[in-house]
Amino acid sequence: MDSPREEMISDKKHGNEDSSNELESILCDENRPRLKSLQMATWIELKLLMKLAAPAVVVYMINYLMSMSTQIFSGHLGNLELAAASLGNTGIQIFAYGLMLGMGSAVETLCGQAYGAKKYEMLGVYLQRSSILLSLTGILLTFIYVFSKQILIFIGQSPEIASAAAIFVFGLIPQIFAYAINFPIQKFLQAQSIVAPSAYISVVTLVFHLLLSWVFVYKLGLGLFGAAFMLSISWWIVVVAQFVYIVKSERCKRTWTGFSLKAFSGLPEFFKLSAASAVMLCLETWYFQIIVLLAGLLPNPELALDALSICFTINGWVFMISVGFNAAISVRVSNELGAGHPRSAAFSVIVVNIISLIISAVAAMVVLALRNVISYGFTDGEVVANAVSDLCPLLAITLVLNGIQPVLSGVAVGCGWQTFVAYVNVGCYYVVGVPLGVLMGFYFKWGAKGIWIGMLGGTLLQTIILMFVTFTTDWNKEVEASMKRLDKWDGKVEPLLKN
Repeated sequence: MDSPREEMISDKKHGNEDSSNELESILCDENRPRLKSLQMATWIELKLLMKLAAPAVVVYMINYLMSMSTQIFSGHLGNLELAAASLGNTGIQIFAYGLMLGMGSAVETLCGQAYGAKKYEMLGVYLQRSSILLSLTGILLTFIYVFSKQILIFIGQSPEIASAAAIFVFGLIPQIFAYAINFPIQKFLQAQSIVAPSAYISVVTLVFHLLLSWVFVYKLGLGLFGAAFMLSISWWIVVVAQFVYIVKSERCKRTWTGFSLKAFSGLPEFFKLSAASAVMLCLETWYFQIIVLLAGLLPNPELALDALSICFTINGWVFMISVGFNAAISVRVSNELGAGHPRSAAFSVIVVNIISLIISAVAAMVVLALRNVISYGFTDGEVVANAVSDLCPLLAITLVLNGIQPVLSGVAVGCGWQTFVAYVNVGCYYVVGVPLGVLMGFYFKWGAKGIWIGMLGGTLLQTIILMFVTFTTDWNKEVEASMKRLDKWDGKVEPLLKN
């Protein structure tokens, strides 16, 4: 007999399932007036979406705020330290972040569709398989961190900034393995619509992080290394706390049944799926990383890096809102496809795009209004403030695009389209965006602004293509593909992605 607590948790799960079934029923009902159906469906979808998106936004926002605060602590040590932290963060650390997050998104597709199809026991196996693969990948990434100074100098960065950046990067080595566990755990929980506990953990960790970062950097005098090492510790706190929750929580008792030898089976095939997912997201996260690396080759690299790092830090902070919606729509689409609800999946895509775009547009207007003072939260330099003000219009455009593009990527992950999107990213980002940015930045001598304008062209093209593909999708066929995918993967490993 279930305890009252177990019954309450069961009711909550059934409540989500009932809402999902009700949404599909409303959207399929041809007898009700269309406007009335849309009003009812929108209200149900908003409740389902916000239960996922709001805590997810908090989680990603606070996780990013930890990195942002580390950069702020570094920036107040001096302009060289700010440039070094920016180069270390954007030039090296985001390389690992993109790779790990991309590989972890394989769990997002599998767990989301398996949960929607009520194949609960497979979620824990997927979590373990992904953690093993990401940890092995982390060992290889460690070599990049160890030789970061040589790598940065080799690609043309200033030796002085590269040396300081290497000190910062050494402190981030433990963070690599925190990523390896954290991303699969996040996707495992999100697939079950369990997001709030991660938000609470992140809030507590942020307070701890800010206090100890101040002690490490200023009181103990550990400088750049201390700031980075404290960031690594904070990420490990998040990982351990989330894993304890999974093991102890009644909400995960059907999806986490303990460590299993199944996690070691089919690793080569699972790696192919993870690699395809990684390629898709890496091509996105590395894209703007290239702007920073190219800016390091400009005549005044320190000023360019300082201005871009501030703009990208602000962009990243607002971007976390879109990433929260990315996670939410991935779960919504994968769950609805797994449950056999094509109209609900399509309707969810429309609703989340509208909400994310509105929020991003408001953020863009705020940035433009504060363009002359926004940099002083990072550094006291007036020259840097002027450079940031000059870049703010581009930042505003980027924020608006980020209201759409990450959401469309979330749809792709929910459907399992990672391979297709990877091809789109290669063409738009690296065949169009990067060459155009180099041309405008160096040939036409527009500097950092030219690099950014050119690469925005690639982002715009990619967004247009993804919008066309998403809004012309046959969702009935996607449901059929989801069912076939889960049947093949249940107990054995088969390719999952749309080619």
